[in-house]
Amino acid sequence: MVPILILAGTAAFVVIRRMRATGGRRRAARPVLSALPAAGGDIGLVAAREVRARVGGRVFRVGTLLMLAAAAAAIVIPVLERQRRAERVGIVGVISAPVRAAANSAGTSIGADVRVVSERSVSSARVDLRSGRIAVAVVDGRWVLVDEAIPSTDTSTTAELARAVSRTLGADAAVTVAGLSPAQAAALAGARPLPVDSLQSGGLTPAARAATIIALVLLFVMLTQYNTWTLVGVMEEKATRVIEVLLAAVGPAKLLTGKVLGIAIVVFAQAAVVFGFAFGLAHAVGSDLVHGTSPDVLLSALIWLVLGYAFYSWVYAAAGSMTERQAQVQTLAFPLALPVIFAYFMATTTLASGSASTFFEVLAYLPPTAPFAVTALTALGAITWWQFAISAGLSVVCTAAVARLATGVYRKSILRTGARVRLRDLVPRREMRPQSC
Repeated sequence: MVPILILAGTAAFVVIRRMRATGGRRRAARPVLSALPAAGGDIGLVAAREVRARVGGRVFRVGTLLMLAAAAAAIVIPVLERQRRAERVGIVGVISAPVRAAANSAGTSIGADVRVVSERSVSSARVDLRSGRIAVAVVDGRWVLVDEAIPSTDTSTTAELARAVSRTLGADAAVTVAGLSPAQAAALAGARPLPVDSLQSGGLTPAARAATIIALVLLFVMLTQYNTWTLVGVMEEKATRVIEVLLAAVGPAKLLTGKVLGIAIVVFAQAAVVFGFAFGLAHAVGSDLVHGTSPDVLLSALIWLVLGYAFYSWVYAAAGSMTERQAQVQTLAFPLALPVIFAYFMATTTLASGSASTFFEVLAYLPPTAPFAVTALTALGAITWWQFAISAGLSVVCTAAVARLATGVYRKSILRTGARVRLRDLVPRREMRPQSC
């Protein structure tokens, strides 16, 4: 574990040092920056300018490091915690092979990592129980000792381990009293329970639920962070009057499209780095998230990162063109993020309950909330491929409509300075003509 963490930290340090090297960023991004103007004309030229400005800034480097650190913490900490929480079973007396096997099989039956340790005497076992060094003590293979009394409603790992050890050792004692032969005892121990079928699925496993929640958290952070880039970027160009110079060379529609496209390139490049690092580290440390993550959930999160960013980027760009001060940006950022916050809260609540309500299923067809609702429904297996396609199609159609509206707002408000532009100021008003009697 420690060598893996050192290797990951060294790799991150080398990447950042190379990014900070003089000219290193320009050389790394030169193929992309040179291809954009050739492929997209004026839009590609504006997009290349945005990529150069974002990747070359300190905010991008620090943000990437913070996201990598958050992903590493979400993956490594549960693994370390799982190793640290290994349940210890203390054995007083001779540690026979059957007793050791019984303790290990008891841990396996409840999914706990059990380590058998020897105790010198009953008194030393009592001391270790009180200090928490061991969870359960087995005295001479005849009785089980715990620190606190276990009520019947207790479902903790220690309680389940004590019950499992008690049942296993009791069964071994019964076999000995019955005088069964080794072959008969082995046949009895190898008995398997009958399969149990159900009419409905049992919901998500803890690992699958944790993996889906992490995907939702990354989706939430990326959508809010990246669209704030668009909001602030448009506002800064308007406040510094740079927009007046740019509009002299490029039309407003192409300028806005290039800005959204350029930031999108940076968004998906950073997302690819974060997701690739997270899954590589999860495989390296043996995280349960690798086994709990369904390919369908991962694909859904990536698709809706694209669709969600495409929808919200135009909304944030239009809002940025209506402001020219940082204080105005702060007042707009929270209302614009309310649908994302609401959808994230509903998705995590639905995952915790294990079933989706009709209201939540409706949210999957609304573009502002669909990225989170569809991802959660995919994890629960409560959405079909054609429902997924309908939701994605509605998001694409609404994005095109929002882009057209945002371009109109941008064209009318980007050169208005001196005060915050309101939506009602952009709507043409009819002049009231006096009526003749």
